[in-house]
Amino acid sequence: MKKILGFKDSWILTEEGLKKTNLLIEDGRIKEIGSTSVEGLIKLPENQIVIPGFIDQHIHGAGGSDAMDGTKEALSTIAEFLAKEGTTAFCATTMTQSMENIDKALNNVKEYMSEKHPEGAEVLGVHLEGPFISKDYVGAQPIEYVAEPKIETFKHYETVSGNNIKIITMAVEVEGATDLIKYLKSKGIVASIGHTNAKYEDCKKAIEAGASNITHTYNAQKPIHHREVGTVGSAMLFDNVNCEAICDGIHLSAPAIKLLWKNKPNDKFTLITDAMRAKGMPDGVSELGGQVVIVKNGEARLENGTLAGSILKMNNAVKNVMKFLDLPLEEVVKFATINPAKNLGIDKDYGSIKVGKKANLVVVDKDVNVISTIRDGLEVYKA
Repeated sequence: MKKILGFKDSWILTEEGLKKTNLLIEDGRIKEIGSTSVEGLIKLPENQIVIPGFIDQHIHGAGGSDAMDGTKEALSTIAEFLAKEGTTAFCATTMTQSMENIDKALNNVKEYMSEKHPEGAEVLGVHLEGPFISKDYVGAQPIEYVAEPKIETFKHYETVSGNNIKIITMAVEVEGATDLIKYLKSKGIVASIGHTNAKYEDCKKAIEAGASNITHTYNAQKPIHHREVGTVGSAMLFDNVNCEAICDGIHLSAPAIKLLWKNKPNDKFTLITDAMRAKGMPDGVSELGGQVVIVKNGEARLENGTLAGSILKMNNAVKNVMKFLDLPLEEVVKFATINPAKNLGIDKDYGSIKVGKKANLVVVDKDVNVISTIRDGLEVYKA
């Protein structure tokens, strides 16, 4: 991996906006933005831009590997693949499975994070997607492992993970959910409403208790109806709740994306990939949580036709939203950088280009193709 000193006279997307300037990196962080006399800085072509590294708070796998594999090799494979799409940090996402299998995945993340793994994107911690979900909205998760939301059960997972669980998806209408949400809030863990049959009143109660995120909005949750707005309508009504969106044009249509975006404050709309191990692999048969997945023409589905995560790349999600919403790159980038950073409570160090923050950067061209990915000042991918 090559150490990057910084950039000179290049287009850089800072917190103040897009401008041609210099950027100096020192000890893995952004040292200066502006005038500098340091030699060895890179001058980029006119059609290339330095943007903050993407943060994927909901990603299961890529490159043939999955977080549930429970091996360090799997996490390294995912991390290296994500760097190719400009992602510099991610939450390794589990799924509803047996306690034994979830424990294996959580313990693996704990051990991986305790070691030095400079390759690819950084593992921020765990997104525990299930097992506390609704049997009515399991989506592509195995129904036989759905469990009741109990604080003691979560404490077990919390311990096994080494206190590295950052976000948990749960059905908030189930008995015991409110108490668990209050516990999560006290620990600074994001409680996310998802895979749920929650009505408006259920969502309201959960949000008042501390729930602050909606998992892959629209998907695997009670839809909007004019007599009961359900989970989807609640997602749009509560301004203080962050909404994840899988913007591949498959999970969500362009009008659905636009409807959600128009009804959310600008900092509460977050791009995720929810990608599975088939991302980056040829079409054919894959696997998710022990279930057969068929990948064809950009879609990943269970044998019964249920969508099973995505094979979406984050830079393509950005590109899609620019097209669907007719927005410039500098606006859409926020949805994949500072918004998830704020949601996870890590925006002091991540999510934007500012002096003092981590030097997690991506060089892209005007079509959002990734040229280079830099994590902590080291180039972890070059096209």
